[in-house]
Amino acid sequence: MSIWIIFKLLGSLALLMFGMKSMSEALQKMAGPQLRHVLGAMTTNRFTGMLTGTLVTASVQSSTATTVMTVSFVNAGLLTLAQAISVIMGANIGTTLTAWIMSAGMSFDITSAVYPAFFMGIILIYLKKYRYIGDFLFGLSFLLLGLGTLRMTGTEMHLGENQALLDFFASFDPNSFLTTLVFLVLGGVMTFCVQSSAAVMAITMILCSSGALPIYQGIALVMGENIGTTVTSNLAAMSANTQARRAALAHMFFNVFGVLWILVVFRPFIDMVCGWVGYDVDMQKGAVETGVFLANSAKLSFVLAAFHTTFNVANTFILIWFIPQIERFVCWVIKPKKADEEDEFRLHFITAGFMKTPELSVLEAQKEIQSFSERMQRMFGMVRELLTLSASSTNKSNNQTGDFNKLFTRIEKYEGISDNMELEIAKYLDSVSDAHLSDDTKAKIRAMLREISELESIGDACYNMARTISRKYNGKEDHFIEKQYDHLHQMMELTDQSLTQMNRLMGGRKEAFDVNRTFNIENEINNYRNQLKSQNINDINSHQYTYAVGTIYMDLINECEKLGDYVVNVVEARMGTRQKDV
Repeated sequence: MSIWIIFKLLGSLALLMFGMKSMSEALQKMAGPQLRHVLGAMTTNRFTGMLTGTLVTASVQSSTATTVMTVSFVNAGLLTLAQAISVIMGANIGTTLTAWIMSAGMSFDITSAVYPAFFMGIILIYLKKYRYIGDFLFGLSFLLLGLGTLRMTGTEMHLGENQALLDFFASFDPNSFLTTLVFLVLGGVMTFCVQSSAAVMAITMILCSSGALPIYQGIALVMGENIGTTVTSNLAAMSANTQARRAALAHMFFNVFGVLWILVVFRPFIDMVCGWVGYDVDMQKGAVETGVFLANSAKLSFVLAAFHTTFNVANTFILIWFIPQIERFVCWVIKPKKADEEDEFRLHFITAGFMKTPELSVLEAQKEIQSFSERMQRMFGMVRELLTLSASSTNKSNNQTGDFNKLFTRIEKYEGISDNMELEIAKYLDSVSDAHLSDDTKAKIRAMLREISELESIGDACYNMARTISRKYNGKEDHFIEKQYDHLHQMMELTDQSLTQMNRLMGGRKEAFDVNRTFNIENEINNYRNQLKSQNINDINSHQYTYAVGTIYMDLINECEKLGDYVVNVVEARMGTRQKDV
């Protein structure tokens, strides 16, 4: 075998893998938001969940994409783990469409048809409006070109006449259960190494169609590929959160259980599938004419695709009745990580290890920003509590001072958390933006970067207020008079209302959000600040309190007004509008 043929084989596999990736990403860009809405809306029970997983995976040609979307929804509380398991079962059925596309590519010479598709694709890409359709055509064309080249390379290699290869496969007893296990492990290892079940499926089809690899060993490789692809996702999910690891384990359990029961009925099940396709299992090379033997072998790619589909459909039909038991099993195996204190910095939704596409990564980042936003309102609540503590401690005791200092330290820690969250989310969005994204996604990332910047400013405003209160508490200035405390609490109540509105928007759909409510609260805050500013000058002139106390008092009022401005900026970034536009 010449080095040129080996490079041709590797190159055609690379073309096939690149084509699959490009086609899947283009489909997700065309239908990403709609698919997310479908996934969220159509999982009312285990059967609709399974059907949804099948349709979404068949649409985007990526079970990984479907799994990541599903896990994101579980994290967000939009789906239960049981619903997610039903979607993942459906994803296993949807991914079998790839095998049928590949079997068609292996059985017919489709390389000549890809060139018009390339030409149409480049025209659509330059039209910009239809560039995602062009990207899809390019991905599909690369996939079919890779398959066609792989098919021709397999023919050139004369694998069915390669005595060394035939002797190697003949050294395994076809009737031995150990042989089946060896090829099953081999299939799993190959899939894990090349990180592509499509590539292993293509290699298996080439070996079987050429007559070099018996069908039973070929089927064992396909079964191993089913397990190998779940090992990859489980390793990737190791650094992820609890629900992601449980979903990945449920995926592995589904495939491993399927392989176990197939091993029990191995020969009869394969013979049944071969009968459906019309493949003669007992036909031996040399016993019939070469042309008849090769025609029979050519059906093997369809046998593999039919087995893949039948296996996943049958496995789903068996396990779909036991989803609650599977859920309990994965929850028992994977215990929740030790609950983190709210005061500890940890990203909940963004996970470095779990593989995902750029379009879907945006959903994870949105959930993380929602968590960031809620944390900032909790921080403001601590500032209000700190003011209350400072007001109630006219005669400071050791316990009151300890409580005050403990709360101030907690606010200080939250300020550091807000800085870290901004940096980590920005770094994540920056890595996502390196990919080829749709215009909508680019706009979302720009808006999200503005959101985290403004949320961090809210954290700074809260910390500034806490420092001002601490300086006042530990200083020699007089206490605020009762009227000042009342005004401060009223201003903080308005500010907290604006934060509540912001979090309502961050956690829901912007179409249902009344943005005018936020702007009205902001106007109330501004008007109240102006009113208090004038009143403060009058109160100082009438000697109700000192100028130093009045300065600290107005610092807190002004910081609340600034915080309200930051809230409006977050709302505008999320809504894609400005106050003057409304």
